[in-house]
Amino acid sequence: MYLRAVFQVSAAGAVLLSTPVFAQEAPSSQPTENVLDGDYLTVGVGGVYVPSYRGSDDYVLSPVPLVKGHFKGVDINPRVAGVALDFIPDSRNSGLGFSLGPVATVSFNRNRRIKDDVVRAAGKLDPAIEVGVTAGVTKYKVLHDFDSLTLSSDVKWDVNGAHKGMTWSPAISYTTPLSPALITVVAVSARHVDDDFARYYYSVNPAQSTASGLPRFDAKGGWDSVNTSLLMAYDLSGDVRDGGLSVFGVANYSRMLNDGKRTPFTALRGDANQWVVGAGVAYTF
Repeated sequence: MYLRAVFQVSAAGAVLLSTPVFAQEAPSSQPTENVLDGDYLTVGVGGVYVPSYRGSDDYVLSPVPLVKGHFKGVDINPRVAGVALDFIPDSRNSGLGFSLGPVATVSFNRNRRIKDDVVRAAGKLDPAIEVGVTAGVTKYKVLHDFDSLTLSSDVKWDVNGAHKGMTWSPAISYTTPLSPALITVVAVSARHVDDDFARYYYSVNPAQSTASGLPRFDAKGGWDSVNTSLLMAYDLSGDVRDGGLSVFGVANYSRMLNDGKRTPFTALRGDANQWVVGAGVAYTF
């Protein structure tokens, strides 16, 4: 199997963010049955080392579940603590593929595992349940017969009454096999947040200032982060098309921007530079 992902960090320490897809083909000198041509399911688990909240300079180790599949024409794609569905079937032979469907995620940013005493004194935040739409377009056979370039975006709204806002996350990723067993994905993404989101996560209100000692801060929406990631997946049988066990590793760098960078939670208690590293195993059948 191969996995395409745009990785974003949440305070819960979840990753395997953001826009994943699995390979349909891989180069080989001999024909091989491709289990990914029909209905299939991939399940996996890994561990990632991530900031304890967005903007933190303290890191925690967290487990990461993975579920990916295709059933009756519908793709099931993982997100950070969530899932996305794609109702538009694709074929590499057409040269272009499209995706469209619902997406839902849960964010535990500053809800738990806050290691900084000052930030913890400002109070825990409620989890956000974000629901929306994901869409994208993929160009197959960009430089050779087995690579692809994808432009995609998730638009989500909080329906749990936490930040009560909207986020927009455009992404671009390039996927290519380096051998019949090894797949590499390079991705770049960004996130735009509205005023409601920014106020909830980045502002320091009078009560929070009194409790923590941090200066008051009034945040506004805008681009709050950019991300770049590298994912490599290796099929232990030597061919991505026959399913079975695979291992994967990921490295992600995220830079906080604008009020996401200027908030005291980042500027005084954390770091605008955010890193994620992780690895795991998966099984496709």
